Amino acid sequence: MDLFNHELRLHADPSRVVVRPFHIAWSAMNGQGQSRAKRLIAEVLEMTQAQAHAQLQAVLKDFEERHWQTRRVFMTRYDEIEAQHGLDGSEIGDEKRQLIGAYFCHEYSYAAAALMNPSAVPHFDQSGMPAGSQRILMSLRAVGEGHISSVAFREGIITTNNELKLAPEPPFATAADTPRADEDVAPEGPVTVFRHRDSTLSGTVIFPITDAQSKGLEDLRLVQFEHGDGSLEWLGTYTAYNGSKIQSELLRTKDFRAFDLVPMTGTAARNKGIALFPRKVGSEYLAIGRQDGENLYLLRSDNLEHWDDGELILTPEHPWEFVQIGNCGPPIEIDEGWLLLTHGVGAMRKYSIGAALLDKTDPSKVLGRTREPILAAADQDREGYVPNVVYSCGAIRHGNKLFLPYGIADSSVGFAFVEISELLKAM
Repeated sequence: MDLFNHELRLHADPSRVVVRPFHIAWSAMNGQGQSRAKRLIAEVLEMTQAQAHAQLQAVLKDFEERHWQTRRVFMTRYDEIEAQHGLDGSEIGDEKRQLIGAYFCHEYSYAAAALMNPSAVPHFDQSGMPAGSQRILMSLRAVGEGHISSVAFREGIITTNNELKLAPEPPFATAADTPRADEDVAPEGPVTVFRHRDSTLSGTVIFPITDAQSKGLEDLRLVQFEHGDGSLEWLGTYTAYNGSKIQSELLRTKDFRAFDLVPMTGTAARNKGIALFPRKVGSEYLAIGRQDGENLYLLRSDNLEHWDDGELILTPEHPWEFVQIGNCGPPIEIDEGWLLLTHGVGAMRKYSIGAALLDKTDPSKVLGRTREPILAAADQDREGYVPNVVYSCGAIRHGNKLFLPYGIADSSVGFAFVEISELLKAM
């Protein structure tokens, strides 16, 4: 098959850092019967103005050039601490407030370990695009300290000439977040997190917020969803992981400013890898799931947030997928039906990407599937943290082609273009 691999690669980057709230059980009591947080606040308040000034200047010397509006970040963090501990900010000078905020923050390298498993959707802003070009938005799974996964974004433009131009990453990244009422208690889902008012989307990272997400937000599968009234919403299923259990959750946004993170319910939501269709089919919401860990199922629901067991539609059939198959993102609507990218696992746990075609009006009918992979780990794309893996969480149609971003060896991200007609011929 004539697949064009773009030369661009994205890699893990330990220099990409954000300021995060520092949570270390501040309400725990020390040996003197005082909470750690109150002791720390008291230590700063007891400083002379000269001491506080010197300490704050030392912190700013180390970190001010590495972060966006560092002093404002410290003040915002102080405001949270003030509300939690009943402080009277009118009696505390600006420098001491900033210093208190700094003590309750830490720097986190969110993509130091890996950058992988992307998905792509049409960007919400297509203004000014010439013919043959489309602005896109990608999600990426970023893995940092403690092997915790978060969601990062990149914006760019693709063309019908197999060109990909990514918007530059801003020099500073910021975390989408939500205020906590109690410093030591994670909020329960659903929660809404907000992009920083001064941050671009390419500079925004969504971190775990709830206990169910505490060890990672994994493999977001974004889709531009068209509701029956013609309105658009960007949805994304992902796996919430707490270190021992997983559950499927749903990201919802209409503007990429506010993001709802909603736990999904139902028997199918207890596993990972649900991929939503981009619209209702008939009167039902549809999704592809793999709740048994091996085969693909068509799921039906009247509620985007609830999914039960579905109808078996695809089982491992070819040697490159004998171990298991799964989806590589939401089905893509084309004239011939629904194009579903799949991944298969073969001997030596080698991952490959294939495709299947589902009937447009009855997607439980499989019209065809590729006998051989369209993309497999080879040459330099074999090496990484988890070798011999290529994996995608979603491609996008652009004219007569698919733009396919894909993860490489759980370490980096590559990009490919493939003619849809060539893909169908391979079935």
